[in-house]
Amino acid sequence: MAKVIVGMSGGVDSAVAAYLLKQQGYEVIGVTLRVWAGDNGEEVSRCCEIDDARRSCEILGIKYHPHNCTSLFSKNVVCPFVNDYLKGLTPNPCIECNRFVKFAKMIELADVFGAEYVATGHYAFVEKLENGRYTVRKASHAGKDQTYMLYKLTQEQLSRTLMPLGKYTKDEVRALAEQAGLTVAHKEDSQEICFVSEGRYTDFICSHTTETVPGEGDFVDSHGNVLGRHKGIYQYTVGQRKGLGIALGYPAFVTRINAEDNTVVLGTEEELKCNTFFCDDVNYMGIPEPVAGTEIRCLVKARYHQPERPALITKMEDGTVKVVLSEPFKGVSPGQSAVFYDERGCVIGGGKITP
Repeated sequence: MAKVIVGMSGGVDSAVAAYLLKQQGYEVIGVTLRVWAGDNGEEVSRCCEIDDARRSCEILGIKYHPHNCTSLFSKNVVCPFVNDYLKGLTPNPCIECNRFVKFAKMIELADVFGAEYVATGHYAFVEKLENGRYTVRKASHAGKDQTYMLYKLTQEQLSRTLMPLGKYTKDEVRALAEQAGLTVAHKEDSQEICFVSEGRYTDFICSHTTETVPGEGDFVDSHGNVLGRHKGIYQYTVGQRKGLGIALGYPAFVTRINAEDNTVVLGTEEELKCNTFFCDDVNYMGIPEPVAGTEIRCLVKARYHQPERPALITKMEDGTVKVVLSEPFKGVSPGQSAVFYDERGCVIGGGKITP
């Protein structure tokens, strides 16, 4: 009987993942990684609600172990999150957490407990391709697919990972939770950044940096003409329309953030569109890293909640990837990730969008 470590967040998805694996005959051990304690040492992240996770494990009759990962999380997620915003970027903290905290720590704990596998409640499939590489494939129901957040996982991590929820809808998962008698069956999903209470990320940034927070600066148009004053570049993201505090007589969007001169560029919806950009910090998943000059036709997703678009990606001499979309895409935001898919919905790789 194979042993598996299941990452238990305290929500319904991870609880049902543990339930399904137990039903399949695995010896299941639930673990919760406590990643955030807040300034008072008591606040917890919505990704590590220990009481609900422990209760689910008791109901399922499986062993349970919470583990403290706050320093690892601070180093790999919180600090980069704050620093990126101070540079005018828009980070994806969940992507960094998956690679460097959750899966890294679960693999470590699997070795401690003598487990062959780790598992999560992500909506995706882990697949081994004919070329011998592992990748994640899109969930059967596009509305819940989470492959975008998983593109940075390593081959070693994927080779030991199980994701049993790939074929289910959320309603089906909740029905399974009811069937198992889980008290989290109808618990609401977390929608915000898990470690920022009530979504006040600007206050969080100010209270979690030793650097000087960027002050007021100029709103400018694409020609450099001053339009007004902004409150600090970290308070804006590319694509933002609401909350700008300026009236121009037409719908204005943030089209660029310039940390160098502390300006925020505003423009029309048309000026927001982009069909060419670059990615660095690239992770190749479904294919080995290609040589410079290699061109690949694929589908690209540049934001989590937007559909993929046909594109041509090219590996550059400096290791970055040039992305040319078949049609302009609205809201390509530096700091966010672009993920590359093949026609079957398998992740080829992905990287961070550069300024």
